[in-house]
Amino acid sequence: MDKSVIAVIVLATLAAGGVVYALFYPLLSGQARAEKRRKEFASPVAARGIDRETQMRAKRGQVAQSLKEIEKRESSRNKLSLETRLQQGGLNWTRKKYYIVSAVMGVMTALALLLASERPLLAVIGLFVGGFGLPAWYIKRCKTKRLKKFGIEFPNAIDVIVRGIKAGLPLNDCLRIIAHEAAEPVAGEFRQIIESQALGLPLTEATAKLYDRMPCAETNFFGIVLAIQQKTGGNLAETLGNLSRVIRERRKMRDKIQAVSMEAKASAGIIGSLPPVVAILVYLTSPRYIELLWLTQTGKVAMVAGGIWMLIGCLVMRKMINFNI
Repeated sequence: MDKSVIAVIVLATLAAGGVVYALFYPLLSGQARAEKRRKEFASPVAARGIDRETQMRAKRGQVAQSLKEIEKRESSRNKLSLETRLQQGGLNWTRKKYYIVSAVMGVMTALALLLASERPLLAVIGLFVGGFGLPAWYIKRCKTKRLKKFGIEFPNAIDVIVRGIKAGLPLNDCLRIIAHEAAEPVAGEFRQIIESQALGLPLTEATAKLYDRMPCAETNFFGIVLAIQQKTGGNLAETLGNLSRVIRERRKMRDKIQAVSMEAKASAGIIGSLPPVVAILVYLTSPRYIELLWLTQTGKVAMVAGGIWMLIGCLVMRKMINFNI
């Protein structure tokens, strides 16, 4: 056989073997199976990544929707009714009782000014001040004292909820423990939350009404946390623990600012009380010297102008020494 024919046969055989090797080697070596397994393993991971991203996007949307609803609810609370104001002050008065108390206080103030000054104009002013000003001031004072007591006890109530949830108790049982064992006014407010739930009101709406009765930042934060957690889920114990820590730090900062500003408050009190005290002492020692302020026209104008400037100064000092946290 010719050598050229043999060479062609050998080359053709090698080429055919190379083609067979290239086509069947992945199947024989298991490379195709390995590639298939890699694809099968990678596709669920990608799907899980897509699902996780979708869930995170949906969760962010729910949180944004919850914040919008809370903001809308906040904007509708600007105008408070008389019943709400009485409830915030912790007073069990009806509207009729409030009007009776206002009328009695107005008449008593008018009579006191009339007997002291014998001037009907001052009696009319006292009637309006006693009827409209004093009851509103008393309600505001009761509200301030009640909010202060609530702010001191409220972090302890949140800690009870955190420990109860970590121990495996349901949230409603934790609320019942607070309603029976906490100090007032926290116990009464949580008791109203439980009673609202017993009447069929959802927990988020019941805690929202807590802010209506106790209008402070702490109850607002508490309602926001429960509303978001109920819609999006999450570790409620950890979230409420952080909230309790934030409330305590806010109170600590408020007490620190109050302690630091006591010197400025004392100075403002001394400066504000100095003119009337000096005027009384001068009147006791030499009444003819100071009587010119209310006996002459120039003195009256000077006294009114001085009173206006004193009022402006007191308001400016009050603004300088009061801080909102």
